[in-house]
Amino acid sequence: MPPTDSHRLPPSVALWLSAQRTAFGAVADTVRTASVFSSRLADAASVDVGQTPSEVVYRENKLELHRYESLTDDSHDVPLLVVYALINRPFVLDLQPDRSVVRRLLEAGHDVYLIDWGEPSLLDTSLGLGDYVDRYLDNCVDVICERAGVSAINLLGYCMGGTLSAIYAARHPEKVNALGLMATGLYFDDTGGILEQWGGGDHYDPWALVETYGNVPGEFLDVGFDLMDPVANTVTKYARLADHVENEDFVENFARMERWLDDSVDVAGTVYAEFVEEIYQENRLAENELVVGGERVDIENIDMPMVQILGAYDHLVPPAASTPFNDRVGSDDVTTIEYPTGHVGLAMSTSSHRDLWPEVAEWYLDQSDRPGLADVFGEAIERALGVDVETDVTVGGVDEVEISIAERDHEVARALVHHDVVTIEAFLEDALDVAIGLETGADGIAVTVETAEGVVTTVVENVGEAIRTEVEEAVGDRDVAASYDLEDVDGIGPTYAGRLRAVGVESVSALAVTDARRVATAAKASEQLARQWITRARALVGADDDQRSGS
Repeated sequence: MPPTDSHRLPPSVALWLSAQRTAFGAVADTVRTASVFSSRLADAASVDVGQTPSEVVYRENKLELHRYESLTDDSHDVPLLVVYALINRPFVLDLQPDRSVVRRLLEAGHDVYLIDWGEPSLLDTSLGLGDYVDRYLDNCVDVICERAGVSAINLLGYCMGGTLSAIYAARHPEKVNALGLMATGLYFDDTGGILEQWGGGDHYDPWALVETYGNVPGEFLDVGFDLMDPVANTVTKYARLADHVENEDFVENFARMERWLDDSVDVAGTVYAEFVEEIYQENRLAENELVVGGERVDIENIDMPMVQILGAYDHLVPPAASTPFNDRVGSDDVTTIEYPTGHVGLAMSTSSHRDLWPEVAEWYLDQSDRPGLADVFGEAIERALGVDVETDVTVGGVDEVEISIAERDHEVARALVHHDVVTIEAFLEDALDVAIGLETGADGIAVTVETAEGVVTTVVENVGEAIRTEVEEAVGDRDVAASYDLEDVDGIGPTYAGRLRAVGVESVSALAVTDARRVATAAKASEQLARQWITRARALVGADDDQRSGS
């Protein structure tokens, strides 16, 4: 009798044999994992972070101001300064090339600077908000303005760095062209989650900690953050590491993240106590009562365009600790972008870099008179047809743009479309009954608009490298799509193809950007089948379903 024929064994014996096999398998897995673990740990110990090349262009005390090497042929005239928190190291914004906020901004054509605050010594214990805002940050802005020959720059602050940026914008509004606040604590009135409760004035005196230690130890802050979710931060993530230890990429990504988390820095005692007491406990910034350097910080002076970038699942700085600030500043141009991720996920998650950061980069371009993707089309349409084309990337989802077309005193068309070349082009062609052609060149992007009266070509200059690349890829995809017929899409035969052509869906590329409901109605098929066709059409033309799905 074969030993695996458990149907003929008594149940107790069969159960015992099954348990033995499971135990032996577990032992084998453990031995195999252990053999891999040591080599993976060696690889993890040597991971690189902060790989985007930069040079230090200014130093003051422990502070270093980095300017990053451009990744495009030219950079936009208005520089962008990234202001990181005083906690941890700033390389979380440049952890690895495919998850680098710095690189996303560079790819869009921005001239990027970043402040590394360094680690304070005991001689720096007395540094307060005024030192960091009115001295260090202001000196950095002045250096950048002088280097770039401008009078105002763009700011992007992350976490506590965002709070410092908001204070700076209120104190020096003439030097800030546009203000971005990422996962920034600004409003604390039972809105700041567990940290606000822990730091409440009823049972916590930050000055007592400063009197004891001088500067606040980084390890003290690390433990506090870990205790916000102790199981996930001290158990679950290591179990996931063990489960994926044979995946080299996973281990290296894990190691980079752990290196950042473990590389904590102390915080100057006075600025810590002022921040906790006056902003967390007293909510004085949002109440317009904060005093820095002997002067009130009037947040109504924040009258420049402002964007808040929030993580919907951010437990460290919940959205409710940020959004009420929008109604208290002086600007009437305020945008909120809330993305389904957490505090660190805004900087680190793959989807954030796919969906969120292209929109943020383009928002800054919009504030600095550099054309975004939809603006490239709009400029050519306006010149060719004399109509007014308005675009707004802040309406709808992170991968959408609102386009409105108006002629004299009436609106021709308005729609919320997916933010990619093919979809925008298809919408404009359909709304205006024109044919649009694209070609990239050394001076910009040439856009041809063909009507019954003739062809008008417009060269749109000053376009970022990321948009230029997207146009080049879309043109290549369209060339590929031209070699396919509708019948080449699996599931579409002559009957379905004829019905689709009858309503104007005449090509694979047109099918790829058509709404599933319209396809289903035209072909007299189910929406589920229509979605399958659209997915297959996108695969043929090389479209990214995650970013361009319109079904």
